[in-house]
Amino acid sequence: MMTVNSFEKGGSGGGPSECDGHYHSNKDLITALSTGWYAGGSRCFKPIRITSTQTGRTVVARVVDECDSHHGCKNNIVDTSQAVWDALGLDSNIGVVPVIWSDA
Repeated sequence: MMTVNSFEKGGSGGGPSECDGHYHSNKDLITALSTGWYAGGSRCFKPIRITSTQTGRTVVARVVDECDSHHGCKNNIVDTSQAVWDALGLDSNIGVVPVIWSDA
């Protein structure tokens, strides 16, 4: 499932990204993965391919953060920037949408 997140300072993502300790622009194609998929940081800065099951569009985004499954994030979350939603032709006001993702 894909959710929308702000990776900017003061945004909904909270603190800086786990991969580099920095904030990132919501205009960038970036994502945070649930703890299991984040795999202790082994996917940091690696590209993943995200496909919307609703629009059929695909985008490649870079992993920059963990969506901590031990502190509220479900185990099946691809938490993405607004830019990813826009590229997939989705309305982020929906909140949660089904996607398919894989390492790119």
